Amino acid sequence: MDLKDQLKNLFPDHQPEEEQTEDQKDDALNVWLQDEPLICKYEKRKGKPNTIIENYNGAKSDFKTLTKHLKKLCSVGGSHDNDRIIIQGDFRDKIMQELKTIGFSVKRVGG
Repeated sequence: MDLKDQLKNLFPDHQPEEEQTEDQKDDALNVWLQDEPLICKYEKRKGKPNTIIENYNGAKSDFKTLTKHLKKLCSVGGSHDNDRIIIQGDFRDKIMQELKTIGFSVKRVGG
């Protein structure tokens, strides 16, 4: 008897919610897509690698949502300030691929 069967026995009237598929999760990221390309570059700050995304001119809430999504994608920390998203580590390829699948045009700057 697995966990679902045990829960059904305990709560017979409960109707479980439908789980989201991968396509629905991508649709949940509703951010404003701009015409100008985002700039993705690599910098070292205090000897540590950082990936920086610049040139996003959407709303502040979209900016925060995009930052959170990218940090979760890379499983690292980061921040956003002064119209820049800073992700800890060198994740340019992974971030650029994800931004392209969302619908942004991305330009790689530097090496």
